[in-house]
Amino acid sequence: MRVLGIDPGTAITGYGVVEEVRGDTKLLTYGVVRTPSDHPLTKRLQSIYRAMHDLATEWEPDTAAVEEIFFSRNARTAMSVGHARGVTLLALADAHLTVAEYTPLAIKQAITGYGNADKGQMQEMVRLLLGLEEIPRPDDAADALAVAICHLHSARLSTLMPETG
Repeated sequence: MRVLGIDPGTAITGYGVVEEVRGDTKLLTYGVVRTPSDHPLTKRLQSIYRAMHDLATEWEPDTAAVEEIFFSRNARTAMSVGHARGVTLLALADAHLTVAEYTPLAIKQAITGYGNADKGQMQEMVRLLLGLEEIPRPDDAADALAVAICHLHSARLSTLMPETG
C-alpha cells in the first residue's frame, strides 16, 4: 500500500509518501510546500491545492492521510491551518483518493506507543521506522511521514481485526 501523508499549514505544508511492501515500510519521497507570507491567502491556498493535487497525480498513492487540527490557544492559527486542510482535502478528493484523518494523539501513539511523545521522540521513531541515517527535515516533512506511517499501522490493524456487526 502506498500512502501520501500530509501535515497541513498555510505557510508550510509537509508531505511524505511511503509504501509498505511485504511488511517493509519504504520511503519514496518527502518535502514541504512553502507559500510566501506576503501573498494573499487565496493565492497561498491555490498553491497548496495545486501542489497536493500534483503530488497525488505524480506518486499515485492508494490512499492519503491528513493530520487533524488540534485546538490551539491562537484562533487565528487554527483558522489558517483549517483553510490549508480544506484545500488539501479538496485536492485529494479531486485526485479520487480516499482520505483518513488522524489526531496528533493517535499519530504519536501509532509511531511511538506513547500519546505524549515529544517532537524529538517522534522524529527519531520516523527515522528508525524508515531506516534513514538522519531525521527528515524540516519538521513539517517528518510530521507528514509520521501521518503516513500511522495510516499504514492503522490499515494493518484493521485487516487483522474481525469485523463486528
